[in-house]
Amino acid sequence: MERPADFTVRDARHQGVIELTGDWTAALIGPAASGLRDELAGRSAVDLDLTKIGRMDTAGAYAVIQASGDKFDAARVKARPETQRLIELVSHAALPKPAPKAKPRGFHELTIRIGKGVVDLAKEIFDTLVFAGHLLVVLFRAILNPSRIRWAACVSLAERAGLDAIPIVATTTFFIGAVVGLLGANMLRQFGAEVFAVELIGIAVLREFNILITAVLLAGRSASSFAAELGSMKMNQEIDAMKVMGVDPFEALVFPRFAALLFTIPLLTFVATLAGLAGGLLVTWSVLNLGPSFFLQRIVDNVGINQFWIGLSKAPVMAAVIAGIGCRQGLEVGGDVESLGRRVTAAVVHAIFAIILIDAVFALVYMEFDI
Repeated sequence: MERPADFTVRDARHQGVIELTGDWTAALIGPAASGLRDELAGRSAVDLDLTKIGRMDTAGAYAVIQASGDKFDAARVKARPETQRLIELVSHAALPKPAPKAKPRGFHELTIRIGKGVVDLAKEIFDTLVFAGHLLVVLFRAILNPSRIRWAACVSLAERAGLDAIPIVATTTFFIGAVVGLLGANMLRQFGAEVFAVELIGIAVLREFNILITAVLLAGRSASSFAAELGSMKMNQEIDAMKVMGVDPFEALVFPRFAALLFTIPLLTFVATLAGLAGGLLVTWSVLNLGPSFFLQRIVDNVGINQFWIGLSKAPVMAAVIAGIGCRQGLEVGGDVESLGRRVTAAVVHAIFAIILIDAVFALVYMEFDI
């Protein structure tokens, strides 16, 4: 039977005890809440007896706590266990929330962002060094004990990263060679020196564009593929399972990809060289009427094989960087698809940036040595 909420004052000679009766629910509180607040207004401390309450919900508990104000103390409340838990729960929820801290703005915000950027950069460098150190250990271990190398995986990955990339590499460098030939012919014709377009094509293709275009294409093709493959394995906890079984992921997954690119990039660079020279030859033949034998003879006499070796010398470094960045980003993937997409994008961007940077460093070094 429902009874309206009410209260009485006991032992009024001393501090007094407020005894609550009836049902303290949202529907039956009525004027009892305001009366209780007025009764407690002049008291320094509050002792509440809730043992006679029939039912109490959160609205009733909140009315009691609000009526007590700052003098409310859950330890001075006498009630049944279930009512006591409700009172404590509502009193914690009714505590005033701390004021939110003002968001930094202006120069303060700028310094915070710079600091976070420096910390992230230092962490990235440290993680990269850890990855490179682990890969070097696996590399030396494989050299000392070649039976540990997973040759099947190396060959399969070399086929995927090398043979399958030949059409795109050959087509791209063919048109690059043709474009260099057209630009050289048009520019040099103004000075009556269009025959030197052959040397321009030879040096550009043999020294720069063969390895540069090959590396950029592999950065977009193989680095993203490596990151996606290893990232998917990381998300499916396959890498964790390999660790549990005692298999080193660097030895089983990273090293085969590193070896595959190390083997295929020189071959792709050679294909790119032939395709680029073919594009330049076609342009000089059709535009300048310089025959193939004349083109090839000028390449041999005035450009030389050294330019090809200079371009090829960059190949191992480019292969290590592309494979390393792709595999590292794949191993850094978290547990969601968003992380996978972010890491694959980062693998391509970082690899292309590293390739251009390495090419610039090689150019400076060869310039210093007058090569």
